[in-house]
Amino acid sequence: MSMRYQAAILTASYFPLKTPNAPTIGTATAGDTSASVTFTAPANVGGGAITGYTVTSSPGGFTGTGASSPITVSGLTNGTAYTFTVVATNAFGTGPASAASNSATPSPPSQVAYTTAGTYSWVAPPSLSPATVSVVCVGGGGGGFATGAGDGYYAGACGGGGGLGYKNGYSVTSGSSYTVVVGAGAVMSTGSQTNGGTSYFVSTSLVRGGGGNGGSSASPGSGAGAGGDYAGDGGGNGGNGANGGQYNSGNYWPGGGGGAGGYAGNGGAGAQSNSSNTAGSAGSGGGGGGASSGYGSIGGYGGGGVGILGQGSNGAGGSGPSGGGGGSGGAQGTGFVAPNYANGGAGGAYGGGGGGGNPSTGNGGTHNGGVGGVGAVRIIYSFSGVTRSFPSTNTGDL
Repeated sequence: MSMRYQAAILTASYFPLKTPNAPTIGTATAGDTSASVTFTAPANVGGGAITGYTVTSSPGGFTGTGASSPITVSGLTNGTAYTFTVVATNAFGTGPASAASNSATPSPPSQVAYTTAGTYSWVAPPSLSPATVSVVCVGGGGGGFATGAGDGYYAGACGGGGGLGYKNGYSVTSGSSYTVVVGAGAVMSTGSQTNGGTSYFVSTSLVRGGGGNGGSSASPGSGAGAGGDYAGDGGGNGGNGANGGQYNSGNYWPGGGGGAGGYAGNGGAGAQSNSSNTAGSAGSGGGGGGASSGYGSIGGYGGGGVGILGQGSNGAGGSGPSGGGGGSGGAQGTGFVAPNYANGGAGGAYGGGGGGGNPSTGNGGTHNGGVGGVGAVRIIYSFSGVTRSFPSTNTGDL
């Protein structure tokens, strides 16, 4: 049965005063073969609560549904421009559509990051514009040195930070494979030197971040791990770790690990002290050096890591009960960790050097040097003629 409403014939299933009003469209953000669409619920929900929303693309009529904003529409074609409308539904039916959204054009990812140690094969995608990539490589951090509890030796030397190198405008061929290697951070150990692994793209001579060397001695004033080197258009060496800790009044004073290399210069050097906390030095767009602990039975602090989204702020030198600061968005190195406070602190991701361990009998057990931060490789490119180059030209996630 139908009814007459405002001089029009309406079906019995349509209740114009009870269906929701149109939502207010927000912003459409394109992804890879998809788009995320935001909107605001209508103030007038009609005769009952809204049970869901449907977003529809134009062209194509692809849809996505959900209970609230945002809603993702999948199955879109990369390189095609779309606009979107949204409708609300309640128990009485579906209301009118919103206004159309802004235009959004899906595209494949324009970067890839490798942040787990290993060897990979990157395949150049089609339709790059320009047909080049820019790459940043950070080496793994070196490990701190330590001896067993109560051995009578001095606190261990500290690991150097991984180097950072970047290369811009390297020509690639669609469909071709290119080697990517991510260096591991040095493992925790006692009584041995452990180095960080080198990270590179294609070859170590094209662009690399060298792994930081591990601390190599528990003799006072010696054994500091050197920071890793780099190759490419620019970058910086990792900061050096501190030498083996000094002995003073029955206590050992371990130092800090080196910071990862930076986009504008070297990572900060780790600090050493005879009897009190000493801050590490700042990095240049890279990680800051770790501090000495300032405690006779505590391990040294790890160096700061560096980020891979392009140059940012410098990493501060570690001070107080903390590791070196992360540079350009990298992670801070850690200080001592319960329950075994004599272990060296870990280097921050990516590329921070580990702090030295402490052989003090006060915390029992075998004490380890701190682990190094893992390395990383990031490749950025464009499909639309946008210039992307390190250290800071459109290097963020696009």
